[in-house]
Amino acid sequence: MAADPNKFGIFVTSNQNMRHILGITRAAVRAGKEVMVFLTFKSVHLTKSPEFYELSQLCKVENLAICADSYICEGFDNIEDVPRGLTDKQMRTQAFHGAILEQCEKYIVM
Repeated sequence: MAADPNKFGIFVTSNQNMRHILGITRAAVRAGKEVMVFLTFKSVHLTKSPEFYELSQLCKVENLAICADSYICEGFDNIEDVPRGLTDKQMRTQAFHGAILEQCEKYIVM
């Protein structure tokens, strides 16, 4: 499957730069791109920031996910503490990261 030029991927590993992640997402949406975002490692802490809900509203439900294993490893409960703006089905594995690489023509790591 060829990467889609209208899809833009953001792979997030750091618990910093939420302002930039949100800004890049807004810009991509304004440019007509479908944005896919995956948060893993320490970045799962960003789900607790007030800006995370806005990010969740900019992406299609199927295009935003957080690593369930990272969420658990960082001390959160992936059953009882699903972040605002997400559903339990958006707690995913690293396979979602692979989908971003496969589907998105452009991709950034934050």
